[in-house]
Amino acid sequence: MACPVWATSAPRAFLVSLVGSTRRGTDSLCGLVPRRPIIDMSYSAHFIDFQGSSIPSSMKKVVVNKLSSNFREAASVRTVPVPTPADADLLVRNRFVGINASDINYSAGRYDPTAKPPFDAGFEGIGEIVGLGLSASSRYTVGDTVAYFSSGAFAEYIAVPAKESVPVPSAKPEFLTLLVSGATAYIALKRLGDLAVGETVLVTAAAGGTGQFAVQFAKQVGCHVIGTCSSNEKAGFLKSIGCDRPINYKTEDLSKTLKNEYPNGIDVVYESVGGSTLELAVNCLAKKGRLIVIGFISGYQSASGFPQFRGATLPVKLLQKSASMRGFFLPHFMSDYTEALTSMMQMFATGKLVCEVDYGDLTQEGRFVGLESVFRAVDYMYAGKNVGKVVVEVAPPSNSNSKL
Repeated sequence: MACPVWATSAPRAFLVSLVGSTRRGTDSLCGLVPRRPIIDMSYSAHFIDFQGSSIPSSMKKVVVNKLSSNFREAASVRTVPVPTPADADLLVRNRFVGINASDINYSAGRYDPTAKPPFDAGFEGIGEIVGLGLSASSRYTVGDTVAYFSSGAFAEYIAVPAKESVPVPSAKPEFLTLLVSGATAYIALKRLGDLAVGETVLVTAAAGGTGQFAVQFAKQVGCHVIGTCSSNEKAGFLKSIGCDRPINYKTEDLSKTLKNEYPNGIDVVYESVGGSTLELAVNCLAKKGRLIVIGFISGYQSASGFPQFRGATLPVKLLQKSASMRGFFLPHFMSDYTEALTSMMQMFATGKLVCEVDYGDLTQEGRFVGLESVFRAVDYMYAGKNVGKVVVEVAPPSNSNSKL
């Protein structure tokens, strides 16, 4: 009598530890008395189907090898085994991953001073489930599409906790833009902005990944929105999403424009540039104005990570105007995350929210495709060339015969 498949495919040591010695031959495992297999493999195709899903044994991922704000110097692409999902995990084949300004803060070890290389890079991705653990199967199945916000996203495959994943209708990168960039703008303005109809809102780097959302959310409240940008193309994009006054700081003097056109000051500033731009934002605040610092990208590539800021008179300036300056870091507001994501997805589905994606199509080397393109994409974003959220296409849609 032949042994069932489960007995020959399971590791011998594991079987011995559960069943006992096999010295008596196969009868001890495959006797005439019917018994329920210890490992029920009848569900294996549902949980993790390597053949049906065309999962290879190895994959590529981006790994930080040394701490540096120079991403090309800090990280490299490695070939490693494809991870196996744990009980509550999903194995996701990435279709797109998102590029964030914070990627180089992470590679420089600024978020976690105790982190020692090597560690995985990337924060967000979207793709199809090709495997999952038993507990995770209560909510998901192979073939479902999910987006996620989890470290180690710059990989062809990633095992992520099911509870940290978001089901989405398809692997469109527009959904990816909401995970970090959209959520930052939504929660920061809602929790810290205290926006009111008729107020004036200034969004710096307004045509970027998160700035585009800050513009739209402020307009939805009924505010007058000013957006800074670096080209006429970006100014045109800002107008298309409702920005009342795009300012191309390459052709206009930002300080003079704000003083001349908004003599009463700015009620709310959504600020992500830092340095001299932050100083200007403080100076142009209105009485009871609110300035939200969501980043300071102008300094991220420096050794310290901080742009120079002349803040000696900051307390006086805030006091004189009864103004406030508050910082926002998304991981500190995760209790608001689900509501924010649900609301944004509904807005996008009903055509009330534009999620602009920049694939790098207009770059000399073309679209960002493959993990090797992550380095080009980071450079592209820091050169200030992007319109919308920068994404990298990790893999094209599957053409296999599986349900994917």
